[in-house]
Amino acid sequence: MEMDGAVIWRYELTTNEWFKGPSMITPRCRFATASCDTFAYVAGGLETENCIEVLNSAEKYNSENQTWKKLPNMNQKRKSCSGCYLDNKFYVIGGQDEKDKDLTCGEFFNEMTHKWYLIPNMLKDIVLSISRSPLIAVVNNELYTLDASSNEVKVYVKGKNSWKKLGFVPVRADKLQGGWGVAFKSLGNELLVIGTTSNSCYTCLPHPDLEVLEWKQIVCGSFIHNCAVMFA
Repeated sequence: MEMDGAVIWRYELTTNEWFKGPSMITPRCRFATASCDTFAYVAGGLETENCIEVLNSAEKYNSENQTWKKLPNMNQKRKSCSGCYLDNKFYVIGGQDEKDKDLTCGEFFNEMTHKWYLIPNMLKDIVLSISRSPLIAVVNNELYTLDASSNEVKVYVKGKNSWKKLGFVPVRADKLQGGWGVAFKSLGNELLVIGTTSNSCYTCLPHPDLEVLEWKQIVCGSFIHNCAVMFA
């Protein structure tokens, strides 16, 4: 957010420079986002004029021609939701509705049919926190979440719409208002978790068939809470 409203910034990796990008069709904050190839997807969130209206609108960004395209509306209005790209589909998971009620449902957008499909109770096994979006990451086309209430990593069992426990993370997410300030991301074929203390940065090689994950500590400096973590 800037003084003149929500602003999109575009990073050029080859020149290590930031440029102001085109505005969304509907500017928003606290939305879900995901990317695939040269495209980015956004959905839900709060409109930025008054930050009151919860949205169900969605958009697709083409980085090659730097344009936004409107997608069909989601089934559910939601803010503070999380997004990912899984099985060639854009997923939007969790969040809160217009009455600040936690949502356990998810939904996905199918490019082939150009429709959204609701997944009831997708987060029924996860303790939700209104203080942050669900902590999710996709590795090798498998969806993982960090359940901040128990410090456990869980993998989504697609055919059963349930979650399997894969053990604990070596950082304390439950002490920080439901995981607020902790980073949980994919890094190639690894999971990355960053805590809020010095040297609390770990990776592992996840797999749905594992019973326990083996974490490896990596050297890092101090971590800035509530920042964005991305890899290019």
